[in-house]
Amino acid sequence: MVQIGKVEIGEFPLLLAPMEDVSDPPFRAVCKENGADLMYTEFISSEGLIRNAEKSVQKLDIYDYERPIGIQIFGDKIESMRQAASIAEEAQPEIIDINYGCPVKKVACKGAGAGILLDIPKMQQMTAEIVKQVSLPVTVKTRLGWDDSTIRIVEVAKRLQDVGIQALTIHGRTRKQMYKGEADWTKIAEVKNHPDIHIPIFGNGDIDSPEKALEYRDRYGIDGIMIGRAAIGYPWIFNEIKHFMNTGEHLPPPDMAERVQVAKRHLAFSLEWKGERQGIFEMRRHYTNYFRGVSNFKPYRTRLVESDQPDELFETLEEIGSVFEDAYALV
Repeated sequence: MVQIGKVEIGEFPLLLAPMEDVSDPPFRAVCKENGADLMYTEFISSEGLIRNAEKSVQKLDIYDYERPIGIQIFGDKIESMRQAASIAEEAQPEIIDINYGCPVKKVACKGAGAGILLDIPKMQQMTAEIVKQVSLPVTVKTRLGWDDSTIRIVEVAKRLQDVGIQALTIHGRTRKQMYKGEADWTKIAEVKNHPDIHIPIFGNGDIDSPEKALEYRDRYGIDGIMIGRAAIGYPWIFNEIKHFMNTGEHLPPPDMAERVQVAKRHLAFSLEWKGERQGIFEMRRHYTNYFRGVSNFKPYRTRLVESDQPDELFETLEEIGSVFEDAYALV
């Protein structure tokens, strides 16, 4: 059983990655229902939290059915991060997670996210302060390095473990790579299999099928896998991976009725959580993925992304279910 502190998350847990503008409560709901063992919030600005900014505070919303869940924070100022961790703890998650991996320019080039990989002593000091500040387990998500010449991920893991983190997720790319090229899991394995490392190590990057998940588990020996982009519009991937690992067989892919049902549930929760205007707007990024591969779907996609009326959206989804009833029968 893999544990983060006293939090048990399964024999080989599958984690949902924190993704900005994606990993909100409506999306997390459908991922939890489909097998995610541990999920994280979208990353939350420490400066936003300590200034009580509405957008940052809203991201603290968590629900009992999501548990266990971690709240992820980011920032470049140690004192702000320390205070933000304390605010996040008041929302009563199971875990506080630190983002040392975001590659986006406006974050990384200010020394937050993956930017802190250029200052490992500061990374260690910031982490130590957060660990001391909260009573919850602290975890970290990071990348291999800033670029190929700064990969010191084994040293980073040991330093962070020394100051008290209780799990580490490693995305197998550098900041310079962004999301391009292939993730290098051999570097993740070097951390996991190092004799001085005793905390759980989770791998992240390029896992998009049950076969790959099983192969990487067996080849690299990691404690679990974090899945990000492959879950967008396809939350079924978690249960599909689990079933394949347990039986060596594939679950049948979700048929159109199930895709429509989950899309409707996602939309309903989005409307409830963010209100009509924002809920409709933020769902638009998901429709293409829910119905990927359907021939002659463009007119319906257009209706879904252009409508600003909830009733119209639910009616369109119902119509999709009828018109394309057999679309996935032979997939």
